[in-house]
Parts: sequence; C-alpha cells; structure tokens
Amino acid sequence: MPDKFKNKYRNGTFRLQSWDYSSKGFYFITICTQNREHFFGKIEGGKMVLSEIGKLAEKYWIEIPNQFSFIKLHEFVVMQNHVHGILEIKNDNNMGLNGCGDAINRVSTTIPIGINGGFSGIKNPMFHENISRVIRWYKGRCSFEMRKIHTDFQWQKLFHDHIIRNQQSFENISRYIINNPKNWKEDRFGG
Repeated sequence: MPDKFKNKYRNGTFRLQSWDYSSKGFYFITICTQNREHFFGKIEGGKMVLSEIGKLAEKYWIEIPNQFSFIKLHEFVVMQNHVHGILEIKNDNNMGLNGCGDAINRVSTTIPIGINGGFSGIKNPMFHENISRVIRWYKGRCSFEMRKIHTDFQWQKLFHDHIIRNQQSFENISRYIINNPKNWKEDRFGG
C-alpha cells in the first residue's frame, strides 16, 4: 500500500531511483494531458495540425534552452494529447559527479546568495539543474498561457522518461518521434 502524506495516498515515482537526473545525458520525455484529452490539434494526412494551444506547447518546448542553458533539444513532436521529446543535459554542472548516486545534497552553483529555498531549504528542486526542474517549468509556463484559451486545460501530474544509453536507442527513439503523427493509431498515448 502506498505511503500517506497529509492523510492522502501518495503516488510513487516512476524515476529510476539509482539514477541522477541531473547527469549529462539524453532523456526521452513524454508529457500527457490530463485524461489524455485532445487539446493540441489533430492528425490530417499523417501530419500533426496544431491548435492554438498546441502551438503554445511547441513554442514553450522550443524555449526550454533559453530558460535552461544546460539543456539542448533534439527531436520532439507535439501530438494531440501529449508531447514527446529528447532533452540532452549537455554539461555536468553538478560538481563533476558521474551520473549515478544521490543528488539530494548537490545544488546548482547558480543559486543566488540569500535565497533559502522556502520550507525545503537547499533541497528545493528548483535549485537543481535536472530534468524535473525543466519539466516543472515547461508544464507551468504552458498551463499559465493555455488556461487563458481553455480554462479546463491540465497536464497529468507525472511525466514519462527513458534514459537513452546508446546511439542505437537514440536513433530508434528519434525515428519514433518523427514518425509519431503518421503512426498515431498505433501510439500507446493516442489512437
């Protein structure tokens, strides 16, 4: 049975517990809308035609490297009810650690002096240069703008990730992303 927090059941994480998500590397990310509702457009002739909200999803994905200098974008696609993309952490800003282990005590060297991180102190995830911080910003920025158009817009609470460990996997996932619109009916997030 899951743990409780404030008398509510908590969802466990899907993250690989032995992996440091601030590590240099490639990450395949999928972020779905709540209940996989089709907010972002439609497939026509095997191509994605973005709605106004879908254009915002694309715009803010493209802006990720402007917000996070440690991120490089690779293939991505905005689908009817989800976003697929490969994010690369392109430098190892986290004190030279090798990518595995406990990241809880590592803090980005960019934390302004005098900032205490609120109730969580230096463990505040917004101080760490990691995938969760990037996705938190992306979902928040999108939600703020999208709700001006559709007040009911929501993301699923969690996101899916896959650590890309070799070139073949990178190429396979890149092809999957590129072909996602024409293979929509077979996609596990759509159809």
